[in-house]
Amino acid sequence: MPAPTFDPAVAPPSAALPADADGLLKLAAQSMFDNFARTAMGMMVVDRAHRVVWISEGYKRFLPALGHAEDDFVGRRVEEVVPNTMMAQVIDSGRAILVDLLTNQAGTFLVSRLPLRDARGEVIGAMGMVLLDHPETTMQPLIAKFGQLQRELDSTRAQLAEHLTRERRPKHTVASFIGRSPAALEVKRQARRVAQTDSTVLLLGETGTGKELLAHAIHAASARAGRPLVGVNIAAVPDTLLEAEFFGVAPGAYTGAERKGRDGKFRLAHGGTLFLDEIGDMPLALQAKLLRVLQEQEVEPLGSNQVQRVDVRVIAATSRDLAAMVRDGSFRADLYYRLNVLPIRLPALRDRIEDLEALAESLAEDIARRNGLQHRSLAPDALDLLAAQPWPGNIRELRNVLEQASLMTDDLVLGACHFEGVLGGEPVLSDVPRRVVTPAASPVAPQVAGVKPLPQAVAELEAQAIREALQMTGGNKLAASRLLGISRATLYEKLAS
Repeated sequence: MPAPTFDPAVAPPSAALPADADGLLKLAAQSMFDNFARTAMGMMVVDRAHRVVWISEGYKRFLPALGHAEDDFVGRRVEEVVPNTMMAQVIDSGRAILVDLLTNQAGTFLVSRLPLRDARGEVIGAMGMVLLDHPETTMQPLIAKFGQLQRELDSTRAQLAEHLTRERRPKHTVASFIGRSPAALEVKRQARRVAQTDSTVLLLGETGTGKELLAHAIHAASARAGRPLVGVNIAAVPDTLLEAEFFGVAPGAYTGAERKGRDGKFRLAHGGTLFLDEIGDMPLALQAKLLRVLQEQEVEPLGSNQVQRVDVRVIAATSRDLAAMVRDGSFRADLYYRLNVLPIRLPALRDRIEDLEALAESLAEDIARRNGLQHRSLAPDALDLLAAQPWPGNIRELRNVLEQASLMTDDLVLGACHFEGVLGGEPVLSDVPRRVVTPAASPVAPQVAGVKPLPQAVAELEAQAIREALQMTGGNKLAASRLLGISRATLYEKLAS
């Protein structure tokens, strides 16, 4: 088959050239092509549809090793007949690959690939040349250096992947959910059951009941345990940054964006589990995008038109009544149904008070370890006092009380007297009224009748203002924080204090 003829790739308009220049450029292009065909060890031309339209005589000697004859080779898509080729990428991108190593069953080759364009500059195909056969023999030092760099890169990537996976491993198992009450045992049974699936899990329950712990436990018991567990607290991330946090950012997507781009939480959790805490605080505008990702398992980073496939199991958690939010229009019904596939409701501490002693013992051990203290045990009267509390903050509040009492004394056995001052303070804000145990004799200086200490009066006034704001906004913390003139993070701190 004769070599094809081509117009020069970047010829200027003929009207701007001398009369014979256009013909000269065409002859130069043809001459250059002929020289390439003679001097290169092999050469091929591929059209816009990736079909091989011509091969040089030199290229024909590679066909037996590739398992093809000439009539079986020409006319077929290049990807089908040349393993590991990048000719298709050159055509699709319009960018040349001047020097590259190609390895397949025919051997290792030093190759060059150039796009071919028409007079308007549009890509009409590509030209590939085999510059050197078996370069490992004539370019051994360069090939050896390249191989060493490749091995070092692979090793670094493996170490980085191992580090990231180790950093995002689950910290808890199902056994970490302390309790032998019927309610606790049922939660553990459900957690083990849902761990065997890849379906979305929705953890429901009051604040401080252990939803994050259970998310870790489900991941640890699943087939994805060896892959990352990535968590994001939606309430702690500003609304303007949530989309970038979830879906990532393309390089240079906006002023100040990282030059190399940044992966979002979905990409970081690829192959593993994504834990979405406080899902009820997600803005409506982002809920639609999250729904699409859950349905399609695809993300599109900010500033990018490239869709990335992800394989992620989602565990969501909330202390809010999502069904009520759906009814009042503050949460999308379709997202709620997509999340509420495998719901698990975690019981409040007051509903499994028989677990309090085991919980307190476990928490006391952890408090002692973290603070470098000797272990504090609880006297029977202390357990009775603690069991009489409604615990609106649940296990998180119990831990706070135990830690305060442990740090305020050197005694190794904590009795009721060690908790009376702690429990006598302003209760944690909650819909559940708190029953406060008042000590018979206050250890602090007596108060003048009708006059409260200033810190107590300020705290009560602040608590009342927060209650009223939450009532006016129907429990919407973002709206309440705006009404109060404070940040959402500050509001959460005050609610937890």
